[in-house]
Amino acid sequence: MANQGTSPEKHTMTHPGVAEPESPSPQVLYPDWQQEYQAALLELDPQKLSERIANVEAAIFKKLQAISQSPNHVAERHAIDDALAGLRTLKKENLGFPDWEKK
Repeated sequence: MANQGTSPEKHTMTHPGVAEPESPSPQVLYPDWQQEYQAALLELDPQKLSERIANVEAAIFKKLQAISQSPNHVAERHAIDDALAGLRTLKKENLGFPDWEKK
């Protein structure tokens, strides 16, 4: 039966820049870097995690260079900020990096 005036599919945000419909598979909004980020979040092997983090940081850097001259992309910039905070947490908790924000 066709959609007869029902509301659009609901989405929740659980990871930066990922709109997750109320179903098991998330929709990637920023594939230039987000797939690498998701792979890092799911990696359990510390050596592979270090490589995955380096890959996502490089992908984010490349994307930031591509959008640096544009006032647009505000939502993606916020998603990148959140992802970088998540990467700092992964580094600190899983790879033994120091907490640079402690004073």
